[in-house]
Amino acid sequence: MKAQHRWFSLSWMTLVYGFLYLPIFILILFSFNSGRSSVWQGFSIKGYQALLRDSQMMSGLMVSLKIALTSATFSVMIGTLIAFVLVRYTRFSGRTLFSGMASTPLVMPEVVLGLSLLLVFKSWVGIQGGYTTIILGHILLGAAYASVVIQARMTEVPKSYEEAALDLGAKPLNTFFLVTLPLIAQSLLSAWLLVFTISFDDVVISQFLSGPGVKPLPTVIFENAKFGAKPVVNAVGTVIVLVVSTLLIAGSIWLQKREKRIQREIAAAYRDAS
Repeated sequence: MKAQHRWFSLSWMTLVYGFLYLPIFILILFSFNSGRSSVWQGFSIKGYQALLRDSQMMSGLMVSLKIALTSATFSVMIGTLIAFVLVRYTRFSGRTLFSGMASTPLVMPEVVLGLSLLLVFKSWVGIQGGYTTIILGHILLGAAYASVVIQARMTEVPKSYEEAALDLGAKPLNTFFLVTLPLIAQSLLSAWLLVFTISFDDVVISQFLSGPGVKPLPTVIFENAKFGAKPVVNAVGTVIVLVVSTLLIAGSIWLQKREKRIQREIAAAYRDAS
């Protein structure tokens, strides 16, 4: 029975991972295809050579990087404040409304979110589409994701650490930066990587809020994909996969090393105390 159960688990895991990752492997494989069709016609790096010469793709890549870096940074800042308020201040007037509004972008369809932001920016505020509108839209969405990640970590941090710092004479602001932030640093990095990925590959909100001369990479890829799969599209998709995978793997390794170092420091502190 144990052998059969192990065989079933292995088969099921293989099917799930194959369903998730096989399309990515096929994309990477066909980025080296010498032809434009979805039929393998031979190995070639023409797609990557065309990517370097494609000014529209390279411009979209730089636009997406600028937007993702900015929106991820500000989303983590706002998400940290949201999580801190919800975890450390459990009772205040309007807390339920505040919590609901903070998590609304998570359940709101991006089409509705993009359309509502477009009406607000153009009809009420009078801001034309561009970097500013896209970044604000991504911050609105990213802050919700960041607050969930950071809030999960902050609930595990004992409040006694902050109270001890306050009892020793530290001001609340100093306590937040010197005690709270180092303890939730892992969640900040995780939230930043998550929001960066969401912002980098967003199409719907970017499509609604983009303006003349500002076209993120996912929008460029989407427009090119309408006319059939081209090697340059597969090549830029492969580059995105490699960049995102590298960031996630590097971040995971750093988090694991930092967690082990913290555990060693805690164990050493207990030994010294005893």
